Amino acid sequence: MAADSPQLEALIDIAVLDDDLDFRNYMEDVLKDEGAYTVRTFAHPADLFAAAEQQMPDIVLLDMKMGEFKGDAVLEQLQTRWPGLCVIVVTGYPSYEDMRATFKMNVFDYITKPFSLAQLRQVLRHAIETRDLGKTPQDRLRERLGHRIKVLRVEHDWSLKDLAGTTKLSVSQISAIERGAHLPSMESLLAISKAFDKKPSELLHSIDF
Repeated sequence: MAADSPQLEALIDIAVLDDDLDFRNYMEDVLKDEGAYTVRTFAHPADLFAAAEQQMPDIVLLDMKMGEFKGDAVLEQLQTRWPGLCVIVVTGYPSYEDMRATFKMNVFDYITKPFSLAQLRQVLRHAIETRDLGKTPQDRLRERLGHRIKVLRVEHDWSLKDLAGTTKLSVSQISAIERGAHLPSMESLLAISKAFDKKPSELLHSIDF
C-alpha cells in the first residue's frame, strides 16, 4: 500500500466512467496499486448504471465530456437513482463558469485533467474522510453514537464521572463508548438515554443511523 493511502477497514469501490480507454486503464492501474481501492471502469453510462444496480460504488469518477454522452445528463441520472452517491467530476481545464455549474449540480468535488497522483490521492482521501467511507456499519455506529453521547454530556456540563454516577456505569465504560471503542449494551444504552431524558430511538435517530 502506498505510504499516504488511507488506512481502511474495507476497500473503497471506485467506478470510473470515461470514454478514453487509455485513461480508464491508467486509473485502474494506479488505483489498484494504492492497495486501498477496488476499481471498475466503464465507457458507456448504461454499463455503469447496470453495474451500480448490482453493487453501488462508494465513489464515481465521472468524465463530463464523453463525445455523444453528456456528463451533466449522466450526473442527473446518477443522483436521481442513488441520492447521496459520492460523485467526483473529472474535467479538462474548466472555466470559472464550468466550476460554478458543476458545484450547483451537487457533486462532491472535481479534479482537472491532467492531474497528478498526489492530487488524485488528496481528492479521494477528502471524500473518504468526509463521507465516512471504508468503514463497517458497526464502526460508523460506534463512532457516531459515541460522539453524540459526548456532545450531550458536554451540553449538560457533566464530567465523565457525573455521567457515570447517573447511569451507574463506570467511567472507563463511558470513556470507551464516547471514543467509539465499544458499543453500549442495551442496558447501558437505556441508562445513558434515561440520563439525558431521551429514548434510545431518539439517540439513534439523531446520528442518522
